[in-house]
Amino acid sequence: MVNQTAVTEFILQGFSDMRELQVLHFMAFLVLYLTTLMGNFLIIVTVVLVHHLHTPMYFFLAVLSLVDACFISSTVPKSMANSFMNDNRISFWGCVGQLFVVVACTTAEVALLTVMAYDRYVAICHPLQYMLIMNWDSCFQMASAALVLSVINGIIQTANTFRLQFCWSSVVEQYFCDIPQLLKISCTDTKFNEIFTSVCVLTVGFFCSVFILVSYSYIFSAVFKIQSGQGKYKAFSTCIPHLTMFSLFVFTVMFTYMRPQEMLSPSVDMLAAVLYAVLPPLMNPIIYTLRNKDIQEALRKRKFLNSI
Repeated sequence: MVNQTAVTEFILQGFSDMRELQVLHFMAFLVLYLTTLMGNFLIIVTVVLVHHLHTPMYFFLAVLSLVDACFISSTVPKSMANSFMNDNRISFWGCVGQLFVVVACTTAEVALLTVMAYDRYVAICHPLQYMLIMNWDSCFQMASAALVLSVINGIIQTANTFRLQFCWSSVVEQYFCDIPQLLKISCTDTKFNEIFTSVCVLTVGFFCSVFILVSYSYIFSAVFKIQSGQGKYKAFSTCIPHLTMFSLFVFTVMFTYMRPQEMLSPSVDMLAAVLYAVLPPLMNPIIYTLRNKDIQEALRKRKFLNSI
């Protein structure tokens, strides 16, 4: 067997071998990428500059936007460059770095969405104690813990994946380096990696899902007790989009990482990867903030987005 240090590059799978479709893929991803960056950085700048948005909810939204910008930047630019240059190669260390950022950002996304659910629970169920519980020290600690744990998980998963040897094939059946596809082309026993990855994903996904479901059971119970129809609408408008995107993100990630290798399909993997690596960073600014009246008003006053 060839030692993994002899592997100098991998070949990422493109969306098509036809030049016309490669150009179309480049243009489509370029639009998505620029739109996502603009939306997320607009949120960050607005939250930083507008004083009345200096609240825990918008602080977590700004952190989530930063993670989203890093998340989509770890995969889409390389995929666009590959299509534009008609060259799907990525260096060994480039693949290592890409996998680390993808895993870290995926973990951070789930962790921050869980923290945001707790923030909504405190705001709706304990409004009089909100600023006492969600003080700035607590907010910074929760955000820091989410990011630190994400980095640690990224290091562990990346090291565990690249301890393997790759000697049968260097073709990664995905448009970026991801764990299931790398395990598939390894020429060493990957059973431990499959079990370890599945256990980690299941543990994190189960804990976060249960935590969020319990939080929302209390939230909905409190909302239904609100007499005002406008009050119920405002509460639901901040909760339903968050719950929807969390469900889509978690189930897509679990579907991607927990399937056995025999069930891997390039076309399905491509679709699943777009759903959890491109769609959330694109949609999060829209559903969380650009449809939020406080953000809209701040953007109007700053003349950032007069069309809203």
